[in-house]
Amino acid sequence: MARWIGFIITLGLGATLGLLYGWVIDPIKYVNTAPETLRIDYKSDYVLMVAEVYKAESDLPTAVGRLTLLGESNPTEIVHRAILFAEEQNYADADLALMRTLENDLQAWYPLGEDNP
Repeated sequence: MARWIGFIITLGLGATLGLLYGWVIDPIKYVNTAPETLRIDYKSDYVLMVAEVYKAESDLPTAVGRLTLLGESNPTEIVHRAILFAEEQNYADADLALMRTLENDLQAWYPLGEDNP
């Protein structure tokens, strides 16, 4: 029985020291990561920012270039997924309208399913 107690204590101590080292002493530092690695909430915020700039500039090719930084093949699909997430998270109506305008203009420029221009 003493062997099992020693084993369990050693196992707990090892796990504790491992977590302490990995989380406190030498945690992973992400530097210069690609935008495509963002979570969906950050991607949606990025799409909203692109939509705001697009409203001011009315430059669709530049907006497409900014959206392709997210690493997905079709900017229309990127915007569509961002809108779905924004609706789930109850973004402001004005923000959703900006994103929908961008999506509509992208669909007019090239339909969903086609490759990038």
